[in-house]
Amino acid sequence: MPPSRTGNASVASSGSETHERKHLMSTTHDVINPATEEVVTTLDLVGVEETDAAIAKAVEVGPAWRAVSPADRGMLLRRFADVVEEHTEELARLEVTNSGHTIGNARWEAGNVVNVLRYYSAAPERLFGRQIPVAGGLDVTFKEPLGVVSVIVPWNFPMPIAGWGFAPALAAGNTVVLKPAELTPLTAIRLGELALQAGLPEGVFTILPGKGSVVGERFVTHPDVRKVCFTGSTAVGQGIMRKAADQLKRVTLELGGKSANIVFADADVEKAAASAPMSFLDNAGQDCCARTRILVQRKVYDAFMERFEAAIRAVRVGDPGDESTEMGPMVSSGQRDTVRSFVEDAEATGHAAPDIAFRGSAPEGKGWWYPPTVLMAHGTDDRAWREEIFGPVVSVMPFDDEADAIAKANDTAYGLSGSIWTRDVGRAIRVSRAVEAGNLSVNSHSSVRYSTPFGGFKASGIGRELGPDALDAFTETKNVFFDTQA
Repeated sequence: MPPSRTGNASVASSGSETHERKHLMSTTHDVINPATEEVVTTLDLVGVEETDAAIAKAVEVGPAWRAVSPADRGMLLRRFADVVEEHTEELARLEVTNSGHTIGNARWEAGNVVNVLRYYSAAPERLFGRQIPVAGGLDVTFKEPLGVVSVIVPWNFPMPIAGWGFAPALAAGNTVVLKPAELTPLTAIRLGELALQAGLPEGVFTILPGKGSVVGERFVTHPDVRKVCFTGSTAVGQGIMRKAADQLKRVTLELGGKSANIVFADADVEKAAASAPMSFLDNAGQDCCARTRILVQRKVYDAFMERFEAAIRAVRVGDPGDESTEMGPMVSSGQRDTVRSFVEDAEATGHAAPDIAFRGSAPEGKGWWYPPTVLMAHGTDDRAWREEIFGPVVSVMPFDDEADAIAKANDTAYGLSGSIWTRDVGRAIRVSRAVEAGNLSVNSHSSVRYSTPFGGFKASGIGRELGPDALDAFTETKNVFFDTQA
């Protein structure tokens, strides 16, 4: 997208006329390239009136979309996937510019949208109900769409998280209104345009770039929006849940994380240390699944740290468009300031200065860069150990035995993901059952697959996305009894 004013970016997905948009706009927003601090484009942000108009359109076209045959709805989603695949490189480059993601990550993210669409394109023909044996008749259940579903997308993974919401919602027969984050709206806007190009009817899938306090708030309060899918901070998620309760509005909330990476003495310590950097440095640490608490069994602690330091210093931080770059910049100066408040500026904010074990490198000059940073945790009360930093900072702490590792891993308000490193299969099973988190991996750092459920325990959220059961969150079960004795 050229570095110029873009007043019509969401018109293709909303169907509104240009003069109507100008009348209804409340403000504008400069989209900034995090690697250069240059303005990429300026967007008009929608207001309450345009949000209401988009919701009304989604209500209007809902019955027709619901009436599309399952086979034809699946075909449209496959066509949507094909069109996105044709534009994978364009979307990836757009994400590099808008979000500062490395080009390798951005290609994966665009590809994830394709995979999720294809996975759920099979769902319309597999929304099975049940026949339940009863006396005196026939009893069957149906999976009915909710109606209008809203999706509020965060700035850290704009493409994948959008797809996790809109793909199953559309497959289940709902219409969707989606608000991208103010900082990173460009790929969502393009996906809305590609949806129309693929043949989805106007109003079925609408992108509304705007402020959370305006568009997101209206999603929560509007009576015709039947569900809110939100990914973001725990505090904001709690506020959404409170307001949604007034209308008994359904919610799926994917919130914060403070995940543990547990390394036992019998593990492949070399492999565990070599893989540890990217378990928390992916997307410059702006990842709710980031393993930002490393627990290492005491007898191998020194050996792990020696290897871990070498691995951290080898991480390539730089131009996100370079094929060899492993970590790019942070998304904004404000987010970098937040990270600094945990490290360099800790004392200025009234907290004890952390003990920095070692750091990696980062470019100087323009761009919101921050070096990979490893802290020595002195106790589970350390601020950096307990709070979600959302940046390239990790804390390391030794543990004594299995019980100690589990206790320290669970000593957090969060429970999203985590990793367990051990060669003992029995221990891997015991610890994975004992750790309070929704997504765990053994001898790896994998958290997300489109075919398996994703979500958190405790303050990390409510509900599950992805996998075969996600459709349950976008449908109501209707039970119908037919009297055969009349």
